[in-house]
Amino acid sequence: MAQFWQGYSRRSVAVFWLAIVSVVLFTLIYFEQIAVLYILATLSLVVLLLIVGFADLEKVGREKIEGLASKSE
Repeated sequence: MAQFWQGYSRRSVAVFWLAIVSVVLFTLIYFEQIAVLYILATLSLVVLLLIVGFADLEKVGREKIEGLASKSE
């Protein structure tokens, strides 16, 4: 699966996933499946909080952040 995405930029992959999520959300709203939307919203918040909770932010130094900023310029 990872080989499939190698030909595309990160931005293209992000736009693809954004389009899929938008279609799913629009479909759920159109068919008035609000209960499913509540469940998806709750699960997505739990996943986001788990990612932030397990992120190892102690090892991220100021040098790494400044190095990333200078690469993007």
